[in-house]
Amino acid sequence: MIWLSVLLFLQVAAPNPQIERGQTLFYAETGCGNCHALKGRGAAVGPDLKVLGRVGVRALVTAIRASRTEYVETIKLKGGDSFPGIKVASADAATLQYYDLSKTPPELRKFAPADVESKSDNSSWKHPPAVGGYNNQQIADIVAYIRWATAGERKAVDPSDVE
Repeated sequence: MIWLSVLLFLQVAAPNPQIERGQTLFYAETGCGNCHALKGRGAAVGPDLKVLGRVGVRALVTAIRASRTEYVETIKLKGGDSFPGIKVASADAATLQYYDLSKTPPELRKFAPADVESKSDNSSWKHPPAVGGYNNQQIADIVAYIRWATAGERKAVDPSDVE
């Protein structure tokens, strides 16, 4: 019985080579893990990928390759500083909190609502995978990792499925 438990653990803990490549890309210096967290690693700055990882391959690829996202705003402060940011829920009504996406990894900034000159739809920041130059094999590897990390899916993702 113990042997069976060990065997099952190893099957779950040891992903296939594609998933391992995807995990490496996901947590690379300029990878997805700078804004997204999976399996206890990465930064929970961007949207949670748990639900997205359960959708079809095409839908996940569309989200990865999206050059713009509804979550990002351009924040212009009265001091002239402007940055692309994702708002963080704050318990303190006197302080706004945004992750500054112009920094890698994103930097948490806190300021008073009165310090904001304007907030607008983002028109300059692009989702890093959309402009990162990833080839189809790399996108397939990242998709395989996200699907494994969120839903336990071990099926390989063919690079032709992400074109």
